[in-house]
Amino acid sequence: MSNAVLSNQSTAGLTPAATLSEDWLAVGIGLLIFALALLGITGHDVLGWAVSTAVWTDLSAALGASAKRYAGLGGIGALVATYLALLAVLSAGAATLKIDVKRFAIAFTVVFALAYASWIAGNYAHFAAVTPAEFKKFGIGWSLRLTNEGGYIFALLAGLIVSNLFPAFANWLSAAIRPELYIKIAIVILGAFIAVTVASKLSLATSVLLRGLAAIVEAYLIYWSVVYFITRKWFDFSREWAAPLASGISICGVAAAIATGGAIRARPAVPILVSSLVVIFAVVEVLILPFIAQTYLSHEPLVAAAWIGLAVKTDGAAVAAGGITEALIMAKAAAEGVRYQPGWILGTTAAVKVFIDVFIGVWAFILAYIWTNHINVQAGGDKARASEIWLRFPKFIIGFVLTFLIGFYLASSATPETLAKITSSVGTANTFRVIFFILTFFSIGVLSNFRKLWQEGFGKLVAVYLVSLVGFVIWVGLLMSWIFFSGVKPPLAG
Repeated sequence: MSNAVLSNQSTAGLTPAATLSEDWLAVGIGLLIFALALLGITGHDVLGWAVSTAVWTDLSAALGASAKRYAGLGGIGALVATYLALLAVLSAGAATLKIDVKRFAIAFTVVFALAYASWIAGNYAHFAAVTPAEFKKFGIGWSLRLTNEGGYIFALLAGLIVSNLFPAFANWLSAAIRPELYIKIAIVILGAFIAVTVASKLSLATSVLLRGLAAIVEAYLIYWSVVYFITRKWFDFSREWAAPLASGISICGVAAAIATGGAIRARPAVPILVSSLVVIFAVVEVLILPFIAQTYLSHEPLVAAAWIGLAVKTDGAAVAAGGITEALIMAKAAAEGVRYQPGWILGTTAAVKVFIDVFIGVWAFILAYIWTNHINVQAGGDKARASEIWLRFPKFIIGFVLTFLIGFYLASSATPETLAKITSSVGTANTFRVIFFILTFFSIGVLSNFRKLWQEGFGKLVAVYLVSLVGFVIWVGLLMSWIFFSGVKPPLAG
């Protein structure tokens, strides 16, 4: 499910108690940001000091406060204010997760600096400018046309450089490398952004959501059974390995592998190794699939969005890849004179992933029941309990649903004047969502030491993943996406 990668620091956090704690922490922080942002409806903009980054050629013009009333802070002032606020909130969160707060604060300072510097670099005009007007504004003759969200790629690459060239430094940063937490907070905030986006286009939004339900059938009934069969029959893995591999590869990455491992009472090393493998492939997919989608699916943007949601098997990487896909496709469409309303491609990817995520707990319970009652039966052994569904349920989804419902209710019943205030307030909250995305990308990179993982004997596991992903998952996902989303287009801007 989520895009956390595994290190010595993070594996300790994979116990059920720590996972639940991190989930609820993400819900709390995400709802706090959302609630504070909504005060803007009453005219009290308490988060407008958050830093935002514009496309630039003059570095001094790159940064600024999100709201004009805080313009006096200047770009550096807004950046420092944002850093201090995040440091305070996340350090308090680190304390609840029983992480050394001092170590976290020092490491987070460096993580924030490197990640946001990568974001600023990605906003350089030669990377991010898209339209002829921007070319003229900045006096440039060429651009990679990544839009500003190409900065996510820069953050990811920066993390990969740290991990693979400076492993000791990566280990020193480990206390603040919390991709699970960062992406869950971002997804909670994303709920409101999607709600306001879809409120004005309800019929299309309903179609997207209904079509997204098909992903559940595909992932749980088709993907899982085929991958489990391949793992058992072609690669001769035991059931203890096959079940977490099938869940990690076919359903939802790290959390699915961990939940499945717990459900069947696998040894702790099994889901940890599977999760590491999932993350490695997620990083590769983030770097490759969005560009394939732009090349071949730019005229079917929601097919591309659903495909990314079905093909990339971690929440963070999938949503991140969805963001990059949206930026690339919108840039290509803009160059052809077509301007899509932002948010629909990313929203479709997120919707597909969320529908899959919701049933992780149910699936874990089903597997726990089968294993404890039919496969690994022990005399007087424990039986699977219905309460395990709640224990396995990803709690941050509750936050996503709350922000979505509240945002949708407010936006769908508002007057035009109030809707403008709601949109502005949610936009402020979305500034923080972008920042948490940046932290997520950088963290994914830092925790992806390809050389070390390969040396730990990943050859056979990699073969399983490669055969399943390239030979089956990607193509079935593309077919299902085409069946359900072909011809469905995002609304045009304006």
